[in-house]
Amino acid sequence: MCLSIPSKIEHIDENNIATVDTMGVKRKVSLDLITEPVKVGDFVLIHVGFAMNKIDEESALDSLEIYKEIVQKLEEEENNGG
Repeated sequence: MCLSIPSKIEHIDENNIATVDTMGVKRKVSLDLITEPVKVGDFVLIHVGFAMNKIDEESALDSLEIYKEIVQKLEEEENNGG
């Protein structure tokens, strides 16, 4: 199973490579496979280094909140001995 975390586009260079922010982690991804136009500020879903889908901001922010809750619960369990 693959979970794709929404990533926000911060920059797009002349080679169609975007710098995205995925929950605080910056990475570069190709925009060559995405079928719809994207711009700085848009959210995308990524698979193996390629942006595959654009996602609306409301859905992206809802998903990010759920991921943050999952991380927090996992950290709490780890700190409480498992």
